Amino acid sequence: MNRNEEPSVLDYVKARLMPWRGPAPEIPPLEGSGQVDDSSEVSQKLPPSLANEQEPLPIAPETPHVVDLSITGAPAAMQPAWQALAEDHLEEEAAAQAPAGLPWRALLAAGLALMAQFSLEPGAGRSYGPGVFLYALAAVFLTWAAWRREWRWLTPVEAEPLRDPLKVKPLTLLFGAALSLAAFAMLGQTPLAPEGNRFNLINVVVWLTGVMFVVRGFWLDAPQGRSWLARWRERVISPDWQHVLSGWGLVVLLVMGVVIFFRVYRLQQVPAEMVSDHAEKLLDVWDVLHGETRIFFPRNTGREALQFYLTAAIIQLFNTGYSHLSLKIGTVLAGLLTLPYIYLLGKEIGGRRVALLALFLAGVAYWPNVISRVGLRFPFYPLFVAPTLYYLLRGLRTGRRNDFILSGAALGIGLHGYTPIRILPFVVVAAVGLYLLHRHSRGFRRQTVTFLVLLAVISLVIFLPLLRYALENPEGFAFRSFSRLGTMERPLPGDAASLFFHNLWRAVTMFAWDDGNIWVVSLTNRPALDFVSGAFFYLGVMVLFIRYLRRRHWLDLFLLLSVPLLQMPSILSLAFPDENPALNRMGGAYIPVFLIAALALDGLMRALENAWKGSSSRRFAWAIVSTLLLATAWLNYDLVFNQYATMFRQNSWNTSEMGAVIRDFANTIGSPDSAYVVAFPHWVDTRLVAMNAGFPLKDYAIFPENIAQTSSVPAPKLFLLRPDDEVGLQTLYLVYPNGVQTVYESQVENHDFYLFYVLPEQ
Repeated sequence: MNRNEEPSVLDYVKARLMPWRGPAPEIPPLEGSGQVDDSSEVSQKLPPSLANEQEPLPIAPETPHVVDLSITGAPAAMQPAWQALAEDHLEEEAAAQAPAGLPWRALLAAGLALMAQFSLEPGAGRSYGPGVFLYALAAVFLTWAAWRREWRWLTPVEAEPLRDPLKVKPLTLLFGAALSLAAFAMLGQTPLAPEGNRFNLINVVVWLTGVMFVVRGFWLDAPQGRSWLARWRERVISPDWQHVLSGWGLVVLLVMGVVIFFRVYRLQQVPAEMVSDHAEKLLDVWDVLHGETRIFFPRNTGREALQFYLTAAIIQLFNTGYSHLSLKIGTVLAGLLTLPYIYLLGKEIGGRRVALLALFLAGVAYWPNVISRVGLRFPFYPLFVAPTLYYLLRGLRTGRRNDFILSGAALGIGLHGYTPIRILPFVVVAAVGLYLLHRHSRGFRRQTVTFLVLLAVISLVIFLPLLRYALENPEGFAFRSFSRLGTMERPLPGDAASLFFHNLWRAVTMFAWDDGNIWVVSLTNRPALDFVSGAFFYLGVMVLFIRYLRRRHWLDLFLLLSVPLLQMPSILSLAFPDENPALNRMGGAYIPVFLIAALALDGLMRALENAWKGSSSRRFAWAIVSTLLLATAWLNYDLVFNQYATMFRQNSWNTSEMGAVIRDFANTIGSPDSAYVVAFPHWVDTRLVAMNAGFPLKDYAIFPENIAQTSSVPAPKLFLLRPDDEVGLQTLYLVYPNGVQTVYESQVENHDFYLFYVLPEQ
């Protein structure tokens, strides 16, 4: 039916009998019926800039409105724009107009899901059978609750996007393109960088200036009023403190305080030790601070540069040295900067309460906390997934060109961060593709495709240095990814299709069952989520599936598909299937995972708030959900600061204790050059011993056959060796029969080591 035609009664009856074809059309009121046309009232109350569809401002508010999840019956009529501005008021009115009694079906669905996930927790005799059965029952009661309209949800207002004028600033854009081409040439082998793969002052200035001009050439200015920069300055310089410190703002600040505590508490102690990857990173940071300003760092199969420049800045700013703490500060900061965009994404897809719940769940959860604390590049994947998706989803809803520019900028910067983010362009294309295939894009498909190309252009000019390196060194750039996907490092251990589906199954079930065996970034062989978050994640998956069948909204389907898509860097580890699931390589997936869990929690709250009249239902809903949030906080505290901390210390070698011994020796009776660690297979990384001792370029390893060569070194001398290294100990006594052997008792069980002193002759 043409959207300008007046709907007939037949159209309305067809929509009611076949709800999968879309919502029923609104029947206009009869003349003289006393009903008021909402559209005229809206146009009178909204400012002219919002009423004019041709201007690049939203034509509809960004605040969601309440929609039933009922499988049968017509959806609730779209609220007028002026009513949708009051989200809390709509919730209260819904409860006051239609009290439904205790939502026992919704409560039973939530309870069964919690029982199901609790039964899948690690323990003696754990079996997936009871959990699957209980989850199936939960799905039945959840469907029943939706059928009886117990379960309610906030969904985005369905408004047509803006019509973009599709105009650019040609001279600015032309200048930006010329600078970008010049930067592309200068980022390769030049007289200033004959070896190539180097940033220098000139090519960085040309590159960044080109980026700014390209962005400026495409940026759509506001047609009237103050610029965004003027409005931002006004908010910062003269903020409305009454608005900033509202009750809701204080709640958000309280939640942020809890989240920051979880992310920085005992940062130096958890995790306690470095592993070999940390040594590689600190050597790259050393290179940066000593003039080796690479675009792509080839050490250890190749790494993008963002963490190394950030850590170098942290060392310079805080004087923390080449240490585990320097790496941790940067990665924890990356993890914290992800959280505001999780809040904004939650607000975009479900309202501010969904935003707050997602912020809390992601902030205290052990998965994002651990990959932020370990000090490796892992959190740079979700850090840029969150803003890329936020600006993309908002841009698809509103049709604002500038959101696509910002999304492309986040994607382009993120490609300099951590290798798994190379899957994100495919996720962006999937989101746009789903949008184009659904009715919400009707009349705006050509504009959307244009904006997708714009997003790609912006990300490309920011990606330019890596693009130049990739063209010059394709094998080095692609080795890390394709060594897992293909046969560059080893043959596939089976049929590629079977390996893929096996990996896919392990990845999508890891939230409930097994998050893999990589102890550096996970509590091995347990669910990736605590049982509260896991239960509501799977409830959220069920509800999104129900809601998609009911409403056919592309965003519901995208949220469901985005989880396995963002897990693909781990799923595609076909050559090394034992490395899947890997929480670090699928870190970007925790963004939609916690949003989906928050949507389910919010749905339960709305069911409880609609139980009876008065404010008691709201207090009851908050009491139930607050109890669940306290439970998830307590569970994740134990997972991170007790279980993970203990497991990491037991699995890692105590190079910090060895480094402390050598540092004390060098500062008292010896020197840094008269200490050694006797090499032994699968023991400590001796570079880490040196870094913990404060000598980042040394390697204290010495093989038993080379011990005799130390005779020329003046005493005193110190040798560290493993207690079961009989060859090393015998060699030491053979070369130094007067040596003194003692045992260093480690704080960690089974991590003791021998100290062998060679003292000066009297």
